[in-house]
Amino acid sequence: MSSAVSYPSCVRRSRRRWAVAVCLPVFCVLQVNVTREARCEESRHQCPQQLADFDESQLELAFVKGIEFLISTQRYDGGWGGPQWTGGVDSDPVPGAFRSFDIAVTAMCLEALLADTKGGRSIEQARLRALRFLLDRTGTIKRAGPTDLPNVWAHCYCIQTFSRLHQLSASQAERSTLAAAIRMHMTGLERWQSIHGGWFYYGSGMSQPINPSCSFVNAAVLVALARAKKIGVEADGRMVTRAIEATKMMRKPDSSFMYTMRVPTDKARAMALINRPCGSLGRSQAGNVALRLWGDKHITDEVLKEWLGRLITRHGWLDMGRKRPIPHESHAAVAGYFYYFGMYYGGLCISQLPDDERQLYQQHLADRIIKRQEQDGSWFDYPLYSYHKPYGTAFALLTLEHCKQESSVLKQ
Repeated sequence: MSSAVSYPSCVRRSRRRWAVAVCLPVFCVLQVNVTREARCEESRHQCPQQLADFDESQLELAFVKGIEFLISTQRYDGGWGGPQWTGGVDSDPVPGAFRSFDIAVTAMCLEALLADTKGGRSIEQARLRALRFLLDRTGTIKRAGPTDLPNVWAHCYCIQTFSRLHQLSASQAERSTLAAAIRMHMTGLERWQSIHGGWFYYGSGMSQPINPSCSFVNAAVLVALARAKKIGVEADGRMVTRAIEATKMMRKPDSSFMYTMRVPTDKARAMALINRPCGSLGRSQAGNVALRLWGDKHITDEVLKEWLGRLITRHGWLDMGRKRPIPHESHAAVAGYFYYFGMYYGGLCISQLPDDERQLYQQHLADRIIKRQEQDGSWFDYPLYSYHKPYGTAFALLTLEHCKQESSVLKQ
């Protein structure tokens, strides 16, 4: 027969103090984490207000300085950037990764030069050298290694830039050359599409990649393919459909996007910080505009405006990661390279809005871009070898193009 043990009151008080001493710090840590996560998930957010002191002339000045930077830093062979170390931690396969980076970044810089409608002899020469560089290397791009596929970026931005050149060209011969080059890059995308639909710059498997696709890579490629479709060069229908479905699968009800996803059960990670609105801030603009361009009725003007508003009012989530050398080391696992990527695709979202609803967002995005220009006229957000300033400057200039009140690209 058992009997209850009775402890003296001093022992009972001591045990209670011990329990409080051990449990209280744990509770406080949990409470801080819950509060922090609740803050980044706050459903109601402030709407951006009109800027009272925005100066349109500063936009034009920043744009000119950025163009001058690209012209002055173009390589002799027509490309931009290189494998020189600038403080980052990346370790990519030699030489394949750098060949892909060369092509992707040069395509971006060429499109940025196309955004300068005033032109000039130096700009025209830089454009011709860059185009020659890209055309000479079309059809030669390969995967960098068994697990590395940076060539996806090269295919993506060559298609986008060649499509824009095709629209601008008055020469039938040049348009035919560009259309043929676009089709070759589409063949490359089809070859390296993941078995799950979509693309990623990592890809295990010696034949077709078996890695899951990535929402923002899918979005960038879909935007490029939509531009090619406008000039009459259409990609394989099955390839496009699979990419759209893969991207939709990663979209959450609030139109934020998961980073990557293989199968529907991966949605178990949907509440990880990288997959919440704060972590998705640099991806959501690209995902939304890509699906909008391919006819998704869920991406309404209201969705675009909500996420442009978030990009402006919650801009700090991206800005805290800007220039950090280690990917995803910032809050909400934001990587530095999402800053100007997110701004550029935010500019594309603006182009989808009615004329009378653009100015507010144009001024806010331009204001942030102008204030972050470096003294040499460049922009950068992540130390990717010496490609960092060329690609950052290209994204920034193309964003400013969408922020101009009378931008021709908006009319297109």
